[in-house]
Amino acid sequence: MSVTPDLLLQAYRTGIFPMAERQDDPDIFWVDPRRRGILPLDGFRVSRSLAKRLRRQDYSVTLNSDFSGVIDGCADRQETWINAEIRDLYHALHAQGHAHSLEVWMDGKLVGGVYGVAVGAAYCGESMFSRRTDASKIALCWLVDLLNRTGFTLFDTQFLTPHLASLGGKEITRHEYRTMLAAALKQPAEILSAPLAASGAEVAARLRGTGHAL
Repeated sequence: MSVTPDLLLQAYRTGIFPMAERQDDPDIFWVDPRRRGILPLDGFRVSRSLAKRLRRQDYSVTLNSDFSGVIDGCADRQETWINAEIRDLYHALHAQGHAHSLEVWMDGKLVGGVYGVAVGAAYCGESMFSRRTDASKIALCWLVDLLNRTGFTLFDTQFLTPHLASLGGKEITRHEYRTMLAAALKQPAEILSAPLAASGAEVAARLRGTGHAL
């Protein structure tokens, strides 16, 4: 059975997501981890050094202005699970308003970003990339700030990495995740219902106030 954008959305609503073995592998398989990574929206950790980095005025952030650039940046590595079909599927979801990207720019160049799928009040993060120091951390900070202000209750990261753990990410069981997902699907959220923060200083102030400052 071929994977359609509608089938992909339904998969997210049931807690599973697609991957490929490698970029040139045409096949897709479904993943349902026993241990799921999440980034608690009320427990995002912003260190003093990261807050200082956010306050610097040497970058800009946009939403949905270069979805192709972000997904290509995420796939631009030696090992990637993003094959051509996956790329096309997420482009279709983006065109339908279900997939969103957040971009970080420096000196007029795309240097970092993150993309994912919104279902109800859950944002299912797919991948992120960084071409400059801390660019992916900046992207996550701005995204968490926006999700907090637009009604989201769950930020799914699929797996837990040391990078995400340093920002407050944690692992939960499959059952715990499905319980949280079911609750999130019953609540409305719209990532476009509020603008991005006016500045990195604003993001830092909000996240340091609601998260666990180090």
